[in-house]
Amino acid sequence: MDNLRLILIVGLTFILLMMYQAWQKDYGPKLPSVAGTPTTETTIETPSTPSDAELPKTQNNLPSTPTLLPVAEPVKLLASDLRIQVETDVFRLEIDTTGGDVRQVDLLNYPVEVDKPDEPFRLMGDELPNLFIAQSGLLPEGVGPTHQTVYQSDQQNYSLTYDADTLEVKLYWQNDKGIKVSKIYTFKRGSYAFEVKHVIENNSAEPWQGRLYGQFQRTESDVGQSAFTYTYMGGAISSPEQRYEKISFGDIQDGDFNKEGRPAWANGWAAMLQHYFVGAWIPEREQTYNYYTNKLPTGNRYVLGLYGPMQSVAPQAQHTFKMAFYAGPKVQKKLAELSPGLDLTVDYGWLWFIAQPLFWGLELIYKWVGNWGWAIIIITLLIKLVFFQLSATSYKSMANMRRLQPRLVALKERYGDDKSRLNQAMMDMYKKEKINPLGGCLPIVVQIPVFIALYWVLLESVELRQASFIFWLNDLSTADPYFVLPLLMGATMMVQHHLNPAPIDPIQQKMMMVLPIVFTVFFAFFPSGLVLYWVVNNTLSIGQQWVITKKIAGNV
Repeated sequence: MDNLRLILIVGLTFILLMMYQAWQKDYGPKLPSVAGTPTTETTIETPSTPSDAELPKTQNNLPSTPTLLPVAEPVKLLASDLRIQVETDVFRLEIDTTGGDVRQVDLLNYPVEVDKPDEPFRLMGDELPNLFIAQSGLLPEGVGPTHQTVYQSDQQNYSLTYDADTLEVKLYWQNDKGIKVSKIYTFKRGSYAFEVKHVIENNSAEPWQGRLYGQFQRTESDVGQSAFTYTYMGGAISSPEQRYEKISFGDIQDGDFNKEGRPAWANGWAAMLQHYFVGAWIPEREQTYNYYTNKLPTGNRYVLGLYGPMQSVAPQAQHTFKMAFYAGPKVQKKLAELSPGLDLTVDYGWLWFIAQPLFWGLELIYKWVGNWGWAIIIITLLIKLVFFQLSATSYKSMANMRRLQPRLVALKERYGDDKSRLNQAMMDMYKKEKINPLGGCLPIVVQIPVFIALYWVLLESVELRQASFIFWLNDLSTADPYFVLPLLMGATMMVQHHLNPAPIDPIQQKMMMVLPIVFTVFFAFFPSGLVLYWVVNNTLSIGQQWVITKKIAGNV
């Protein structure tokens, strides 16, 4: 077993993974066609929260999520009033006075593409096909503003000034019964998290009772996905039983969420994930919240939300509901500070216990060298040192096999097509020479999980998004635009092919000769950071194997 076979195994693993993903896309739960969205009349939607059967009888008055369908703009599904423009040092938002919804979020420090540095990445927006908005309000309907209620605002444009560290945006609502609500957004310099407060002033003669809720509306979209960079897009929550629980669009559509009727819990969150970025509602730590989902009938929209405990506000008193909201990159340290388990939205898969130390190592090296490409090269050297002795065992086994090659060819000529006698003669020779033909397998197999874990690190870590290396490599998270690294990898595979003992079977010989070409094409579409790792690893392996082969040949 040599590095060519390792690449074959890894390649087959990825092929199976991608076949599974393709199957999921082709045969998984389907969404209705967007083209079927009505555009000629105003409609009111059905409730977007759990049905009565899914909620306690005393909590069946959750807000309906109906949103008006405008006639003039077929790409919009949501009622809209006045748009409030908010800009801080990290993002630009649009808040609609209808519900105080967060309708648009542009991340100023994350360009949409390397070649478009002045165009910020849009994380949230209210237009199809990639609708993604955040809503919040008070329950039950009729006693407080929901996300359908129109607020008032003193101004339309807010900006965080250079001499300020915080920025407040205030919306107002009141009814004829003396209930006044101020919805206040508090932004902080350098932070992608902001606070959303609902301040209730009860100027009536009766106690006010209600609860806070927050929710996402999102369409399922494959924006930013490809066969080689297919990552999870969908919902997730955190609970005491499971700190990171995915709630897929299929789960929402099938109504599979919380069938066991879990009670409310504290220290949780609800999030909508996509490649590199996340939006999350984060309630106060000790407050218990219930979680719900729903599939809306128009626009292929999915809802994931949470609602808090009932609060009573005495006449002539006030109460403040608080919830944090995050809309930004999946930076693990910052997410971990916001809420327990939120950093797990950086999903490294079932090999997380290998991927996490790899990322920590990469991050530590990056702080030292200041370049993610060099960090990948250095961590490849360190990984090679860790596996140095195991690799040496593998190369010694291959060198001994190469030494026996002429005798194996002679056996092949002697026994011809009699495979039974040929195999027995080969086993006798290996036993006599004290050579284990499978001696090189274990060292290579051990390295496969490391390779796959590194793939997920490069794919999931936003720190490597648009990270440049040298010359033409200006984004290590995407494929090499000029295919230089894949060609170099193919060249190193060819060198390894000549260093390894040739198979006796002519068909296997031809397969091994074609393998470098096949995987050059295959890796041409992988992230260039991963191919860089493989080129460096192959180069180091060639050096180590050449030295060991020459040493054994000299001893003979």
